[in-house]
Parts: sequence; structure tokens; C-alpha cells
Amino acid sequence: MKTSIKYLLLIAFVGLVGCSSPQDKRLNLIANAWIGYSPLFYAKEQGWLAEHDIELATVVSLGESLHLYQTADFDAFSGTQYEYQLAHEKNPNLFPIILFDRSDGGDMVMGNRSLAELKTLTQPVDVYLEINSVNTPVFQDFVRQNGLGNLDFNYINTDQLRMVSATDEASNPTLAVTYIPYDSALKPNGFETLDSTADGLNLLVVDALYTTREDYLDHKPQFLALKTLINRALEALRQDPESYYQQVKPYLESPSFDEFQASLNTIQWLNKDLSPELKQRMNDMNFATGAALP
Repeated sequence: MKTSIKYLLLIAFVGLVGCSSPQDKRLNLIANAWIGYSPLFYAKEQGWLAEHDIELATVVSLGESLHLYQTADFDAFSGTQYEYQLAHEKNPNLFPIILFDRSDGGDMVMGNRSLAELKTLTQPVDVYLEINSVNTPVFQDFVRQNGLGNLDFNYINTDQLRMVSATDEASNPTLAVTYIPYDSALKPNGFETLDSTADGLNLLVVDALYTTREDYLDHKPQFLALKTLINRALEALRQDPESYYQQVKPYLESPSFDEFQASLNTIQWLNKDLSPELKQRMNDMNFATGAALP
């Protein structure tokens, strides 16, 4: 029921966005359920976004966020560098305007078989993932780092909520490429984390808000305000994590406070100065950070 209501609200929001006039200076954003975007959720619940005429729509998956950005009249979307690069191919004017975080364990591959068992299999392995998202390079890195290239994979494209229900009674060897907070829902299905961005995976996963130069110029005061609001939200998180949690938990599929606290250890916030090493890694993957708001 909660998911159905969320989709109905999203459809209504998209309809309103599509009907807005050229003179409407509302800044329309879209984001998916991810701990790294929780400052946006907190700012919305506090009423701070409304004060600056900023609207935020939320969806389940990264791929859905990108698709709606490209098909509806949104001014910016959140995602990883993978979704950004897909969108940038179609619109070279797109760039990261606000950096959120880097994954440090927040993206993972889970399985109902151990790595040792996987390496001895001769039968196909089902792989649930969001194909048009960072799930794909995460899984490719997992296969490469763990020497599993000889296995026969059966790819099943699905969003994270459907992934949880589809693997509820999985008996075949099955892998799930997922991220916080959906890992908690997969554990009762018999899945354990096999590798993550904090362990054997070498892939750098960065989350940011993306817009075009045209939209940035049209909404410059709002983007500048949004950057300040994100920093303000993170300060609220530092000072009172439980109060912050109460505001954002509906957007994160309502994890427990302990799960929320643990998930914070799986990311590194990027709202401050970046290290030279991290800047170099971002440059190496053609992720332009020079235009991002400081």
C-alpha cells in the first residue's frame, strides 16, 4: 500500500510538472531511496525546500530517476556517475552541481551461496539487478575481482523493491546487486553480502545532483540555497541523529534506528573539500567536479 501511494503521488507530481508554465521558477528535483540523498529528504520534511520554491519527487530506483528526468520536466536528478554518464551522452551540457557522497560499503553484491560455493557451480546463476544503473558496473567489478567469469549468469532486470519480493523463496543459486537500505530486506531471504565497495570491489561510486548549464542559470539562487540546506541538514544529523532519522526514515523504507546508524558507516559525505586522491580518481573516470558548488 505504501508503495502504491508513493507512485500515485509521483504520477500527480509529474503531471503538475508537465503543466508548469515557462515563467514558473520552481526548481523540480528527483531522487531515489538512498542514504546519501537523505539530506534532501530532511530538508523537504523541515519545510526548507518549500521556502525556496524547490519541489522534490522520490522514486524507488536509480534507473527510474534517470528515466523520469529525461521524459518529464525535471530540472535536476540525483544518481551515481554511471547514470550521469548515460545522460551526458544525450545531453553534453549536463554536469554535477552538488556532490553528496561516495559509497564505502553502501553498494554490494549479495547471494544465497558463498563465494566458495559459487566458484564450484556448473549450473546457471540468477542475477537480480537494475541493468540501466550503477548496478551493472558494480556486478562487472564483482565478477572480475572474484574470478567468476566462467559462470553462466541469467540476468533479471528489476527495481530494488521487486528484487526483494522476487528473491523471497529463491532456491536456485542467486545473486542480488543492491544498496542500502534494501540489503536489510534481503537478509531474511537468506542472502549475505559477498562483496561491497568497502571490501573487494575496486569501483568508485559517487553520488551527486546533476543539471544542465541552462537550468543552473535559470535557478542559480535556488541551487546555491540548496547547497546551504544540504550542509545544514548534515549538521542536524551530526547534532541529533535520532531526530534526523525520524524525519527521513519513510524515504528509506523505514529501517530501524540501529540500521540507519550502521548505514551511515557505508558512505563518506562529500560536502566538504575533496582529497587530491579522490579528485584524481574522479578525473580518471571523466567525472567533472570543477563546476560543483563548494
